[in-house]
Amino acid sequence: MAKITAAEVNNLRKTTGAGMMDCKNALVEAEGDFELAIEILRKKGQKVAAKRADRESSEGAAIAKVNADSTSGVIISLNCETDFVAKNESFVSLANDLAALALGYDTKEAFLAADFNGLSVQEKLTEQTGVIGEKIEIGGFAKLSAPYVGYYIHAGNKIATLVGLSAVVDGADVAAKDVAMQAAAMNPVALNEEGVDQSVIDKEIEIAKDQLRQEGKPEAMLDNIAKGKLKRFFKDNTLVNQDFIKDSKQSVAQYVKSVDAGLTVTGFRRVALG
Repeated sequence: MAKITAAEVNNLRKTTGAGMMDCKNALVEAEGDFELAIEILRKKGQKVAAKRADRESSEGAAIAKVNADSTSGVIISLNCETDFVAKNESFVSLANDLAALALGYDTKEAFLAADFNGLSVQEKLTEQTGVIGEKIEIGGFAKLSAPYVGYYIHAGNKIATLVGLSAVVDGADVAAKDVAMQAAAMNPVALNEEGVDQSVIDKEIEIAKDQLRQEGKPEAMLDNIAKGKLKRFFKDNTLVNQDFIKDSKQSVAQYVKSVDAGLTVTGFRRVALG
């Protein structure tokens, strides 16, 4: 039997992230063959992943990153099963490393196939499932491009948002972060009225009409009153029309214009866990 040194075990642990005993056992099984030991650990991960495929992975870390010139951003959520794992320093570090890699890819599928230190991202997730013993997967994946992109990550990494602005101006960084915080806190359904799906509008009108009928309002008045309620829905649920949380006397759109008269919000993305 090959003699396994502590240095070899430590090297395998650093390469794979697996526990010390798992690394030692894999090296013993592989009779000291480093590459074979990695394969053994990977197969262990695949077995654990198969066993836990139907488990709920609603915990994790939502991480946002923007590129060097703040013109493109990405959010990913690295999902796991328990809050204990989600708060683990190495898990959050992996989520950050994966988010940095995700900046270079436009789709979740392309990102999962991307190289991550010699493994595909998907293979790395399978490996980590074996290491951690929980289902690990990429949940959310969202990209945004604009003349200026800012981001916000809520405490505990449970919500991450991106916001795009129409121009690079003095104060764009603060404005983008403020609006990204707004999107995290208020969870708007769309950027503006035009972005609300027609099915959502139809449903809101129908709900409003049902309420009015129950209040005994005449059928002839329902359309006009329902339209008024729909305007209120847009104000409460579309980002640029919402009251700005730091100053409710102005809307988000008005706040952004106070930074620069020509400035507008061009888009946002939001990924939340739980």
